[in-house]
Amino acid sequence: MERVELVLRKYDGRPHRRVTGLKLGTDEFGTWIGTPRRTLVRYSYGWRRFEWTREDSVRLIPHDGWWMAMFLAEPSRKDVYCDITAPAEHTASRITVVDLDIDLIRYRAGHRVVIDDEDEFEEHRRRFGYPDEVVAGARAATDVLHEALTTAGEPFGAHHGVWMARLSAATGRRDRRT
Repeated sequence: MERVELVLRKYDGRPHRRVTGLKLGTDEFGTWIGTPRRTLVRYSYGWRRFEWTREDSVRLIPHDGWWMAMFLAEPSRKDVYCDITAPAEHTASRITVVDLDIDLIRYRAGHRVVIDDEDEFEEHRRRFGYPDEVVAGARAATDVLHEALTTAGEPFGAHHGVWMARLSAATGRRDRRT
């Protein structure tokens, strides 16, 4: 299985974070990347320089959507974490997205969906001068994702389980929490 680097940048071009995962495959929803527990995530600024992932996860980068999603294995309290992004740019070994600050999180308990960092989006929209089409794309994606996460429509239902199983097979670990 080939490795792929996922690079997140901010709108002004500065690096945000990066993680290298396993390219699990592509389907009608997009490209799936597996990141086993204890995968290194590198941050480019702020108080945190790196961290190790605590759970296995599979990440979905849609073919042309303004978002990306991370499905987290238990024992995470979070079920799905979505970043609102500009559409991804793909090369053979790298996927790059521009993080537009808004995040949507679905928690396991009660399947509660939270929209986070809208204030950061507004601050950066003014500071960096997001064009109208970027603002419209981000807001439309937020609305669509909120509905999809709330109703558990695919790919936010059970579909990611196929890719989590593929990650388990690739890493040879059965208990995804160890």
